[in-house]
Amino acid sequence: MSKRLRSSEVCADCSGPDPSWASVNRGTFICDECCSVHRSLGRHISQVRHLKHTPWPPTLLQMVETLYNNGANSIWEHSLLDPASIMSGRRKANPQDKVHPNKAEFIRAKYQMLAFVHRLPCRDDDSVTAKDLSKQLHSSVRTGNLETCLRLLSLGAQANFFHPEKGNTPLHVASKAGQILQAELLAVYGADPGTQDSSGKTPVDYARQGGHHELAERLVEIQYELTDRLAFYLCGRKPDHKNGQHFIIPQMADSNHLFEELAMDVYDEVDRRETDAVWLATQNHSTLVTETTVVPFLPVNPEYSSTRNQGRQKLARFNAHEFATLVIDILSDAKRRQQGSPLSGSKDNVELILKTISNQHSVESQDNDQPDYDSVASDEDTDLEATASKANRQKSLDSDLSDGPVTVQEFMEVKNALVASEAKIQQLMKVNNNLSDELRIMQKKLLGKDAN
Repeated sequence: MSKRLRSSEVCADCSGPDPSWASVNRGTFICDECCSVHRSLGRHISQVRHLKHTPWPPTLLQMVETLYNNGANSIWEHSLLDPASIMSGRRKANPQDKVHPNKAEFIRAKYQMLAFVHRLPCRDDDSVTAKDLSKQLHSSVRTGNLETCLRLLSLGAQANFFHPEKGNTPLHVASKAGQILQAELLAVYGADPGTQDSSGKTPVDYARQGGHHELAERLVEIQYELTDRLAFYLCGRKPDHKNGQHFIIPQMADSNHLFEELAMDVYDEVDRRETDAVWLATQNHSTLVTETTVVPFLPVNPEYSSTRNQGRQKLARFNAHEFATLVIDILSDAKRRQQGSPLSGSKDNVELILKTISNQHSVESQDNDQPDYDSVASDEDTDLEATASKANRQKSLDSDLSDGPVTVQEFMEVKNALVASEAKIQQLMKVNNNLSDELRIMQKKLLGKDAN
């Protein structure tokens, strides 16, 4: 879904006109230049979507627009609104600033370090503070005040907090009250629509019970979002949830935790590749498309182990055929788990997939001077890394030309390329015919003049 931007909208980070991207979890609109920095931070810091060229669930876009219009940006720039900050020389970026280092440093301070967020008084026990904030969130989601809930989440409230006295989560409360935009915000911050309350009911159950059918359908979509997006990435279609066609990764025991992590990492890699495609398609060969603005692999998430971060970054080395094969394996295993098929050998399957990621490019890693693991996957890559990246792309191209089976995605890409080429040929033939007609007319005129 796409909506026309209003001329009054400006970038939340530099106040530049006509922002074309959104940071979903921050509730802000941002320009192309600032988006290039957001993308380098990783989805755990900022989840970006293009406002026109990315499909949007209508209520998710409405949630972001509501936050933006109600001044959600003041949450992330609270201390900058104090006149004393101007006296101290602290200021936000402006459109004339260079992306690097000016805008990049400001954006990292704003969202990664949370340098300008209002701080609560220090307490000895941080867990008590988080619990109090989560209880406030639990009460606030029954209203339509999105910015209050976003402020609580920014301070450390937990979207999946299980209230010990009331026996449910904030998403249960929002669903019972029919607050669909609150449900969208909670889901962005990790709320699980499949969580049961003390009575064994889920938020979906309460939405249906209250007659909030649009909310119930949206919660089901959120519940299956991971496998839906992987399936759509491969074949351009999603399961029909209304008719009971589902693919889901259920809550798993510790023995299956590796598979759950892998599926989430592949989801992030799908997001990186699709956002890359939108980014390149919307820049029109602008100066932003440079080696310093490309996000070549998933940025480091400090909450993950170094081993997991290394594996996440290696996903970028998979060419289209290899990555499609990995996604198919994950979808197949997710479907098997959802249908309750025997789990015998599942651990072996997970270990085989993980081993493939670790070893498939081992020879390439040994011959490559670029380290497998980079502390910052952003704009500070060296010329050596750029050279290695080009070499990797060439290797991927060579691998794509192998005799392996053709995936649906590869077939559609070739088909679309052929259709575009045929249209171009037809256009050139038409131009050629027009030129031939004009040439004949000019020749007749010249012959007529000679005869006179």
